[in-house]
Amino acid sequence: MKIKTDEITSVIKQEIEQFSAELEISEVGRVVEVGDGIARIYGLSNAMSGELLEFETKGGTVMGQVMNLELDTVGAIIYGDYLAVCEGDTVKSTNNLLEIPAGEAMLGRVVDPLGKPMDGGPPIDTGGVTQKLDIVAPGIAFRQPVTEPMQTGIKAIDSMIPVGRGQRELIIGDRKTGKTAIAVDTIINQRDWWGTPDAVVCVYVAIGQKESTVAGVVETLREHGAMDYTIVVSASAADPAPLQYIAPYAGCAMAEYFMWQGQEGKTPKHVLCVYDDLTKQAHAYRQLSLLLRRPPGREAYPGDVFYLHSRLLERSTKLSDKYGGGSITALPIIETQEGDVSAYIPTNVISITDGQIYLQPELFAAGTRPAINVGISVSRVGGNAQIKAMKEVAGSLRLDLAAYRELEAFAQLGTELDVSSQRQLDRGARMVQLLKQNQYIPFNAIDQCISIFTGSKGFLDDIDLDHVHAFEADLIELFKSSKKDLRDKLVETKSFKGLEDEFKAAVRDFKANWAPPTASND
Repeated sequence: MKIKTDEITSVIKQEIEQFSAELEISEVGRVVEVGDGIARIYGLSNAMSGELLEFETKGGTVMGQVMNLELDTVGAIIYGDYLAVCEGDTVKSTNNLLEIPAGEAMLGRVVDPLGKPMDGGPPIDTGGVTQKLDIVAPGIAFRQPVTEPMQTGIKAIDSMIPVGRGQRELIIGDRKTGKTAIAVDTIINQRDWWGTPDAVVCVYVAIGQKESTVAGVVETLREHGAMDYTIVVSASAADPAPLQYIAPYAGCAMAEYFMWQGQEGKTPKHVLCVYDDLTKQAHAYRQLSLLLRRPPGREAYPGDVFYLHSRLLERSTKLSDKYGGGSITALPIIETQEGDVSAYIPTNVISITDGQIYLQPELFAAGTRPAINVGISVSRVGGNAQIKAMKEVAGSLRLDLAAYRELEAFAQLGTELDVSSQRQLDRGARMVQLLKQNQYIPFNAIDQCISIFTGSKGFLDDIDLDHVHAFEADLIELFKSSKKDLRDKLVETKSFKGLEDEFKAAVRDFKANWAPPTASND
């Protein structure tokens, strides 16, 4: 078999052209101590803080990240199976920071904080697109004021504690008071915008929860058609502390891919991030920090635990139009013990966020759900994140309900009340009843406005408390059928100005002919 000389020559020439005389230098160290998700490494004198590391173990490569830079050693956290890492194992530096897969392919999937699928589905192909796990939050020049509403579909929140796109609103309360329910309802409510220019991508981050609980949330989202636009990031209670620590940052990094799309000429998206919950992330970080011998401070937390949450939540913003106008809205969740909002972690997160929704166990037990205490719940964005119609009907609602609660406490003493006080009690009781809402049934913003308009104008004052919801449901149905033209005007103008008399007449006529449901149908 003859081989042509010119072919050999061309192959040799190609090899010579591709030959590189550069040496590939990688710094190598050795593990001197390992345990509970952390390792001490000797020999990586040039390692950077936050640098990604490769642990060469008998079972393969395990990834880690530099946390402590000390005089002789480097303290690192281990992602994945830390039990496979042994003393004496080789560790290589990568000169890279940790990056997380991101992109449209992540939608509808359940992943771990490193972006690996956990739902039994096919591998996720993001086309090599990644986002840095930890970045410096956008500065003031990148931002614009929060003015667009992020509709939660929950009457009590949209009317009194409105959340805007780009805001950080804390959900806080004891365990089993409905914190996750508010977040899940808000995700389900974004279904109406999916497929429109106002579409909202949702990222639900579960930290330190039981896997069965996370599976229940995923199933609920799937049942209500919300998984199409949702990414679920799960670091369960069974996962190592390092994964629980990075889970919220991973969720935020995935969200930032959609927010920054405007810079690439694509349509930027609005993103809703739920961190459920940051108390458990603080516990995981405390565990890692104390194992790495970081000095404990107040209540045995490391001194930088405030920075832990601030550098996460500061990444939520409404970008200016120059940078595409995308946004990330954060709903961090914090669990309190016996309602102690003045404890260390709750105090920290309250001071970072733009308001809080406080859920009270006593209200929850009494059947007021969502169990929102309007006295200490607040939105620092306020009416800027409401449509005009809602501002008009709900402007005094908070004060009226607060006054009702005080009057209710006074009336329990058995004191005889004058006519005006009794009228105020009747109105307050019906407004409280009106604001009660079943789970997974978010309300359209216009329907909320009509409902609160009816209550605030006194049309419910003589309706039996048990029939308030039936009256409301029939009234909303009226405005979707025979009075649809009037509702359409409200949708168009988003204000009751010029329409108030028509609405009053419509409600008055409806009430005159309305009969409460019978006991068998109630």
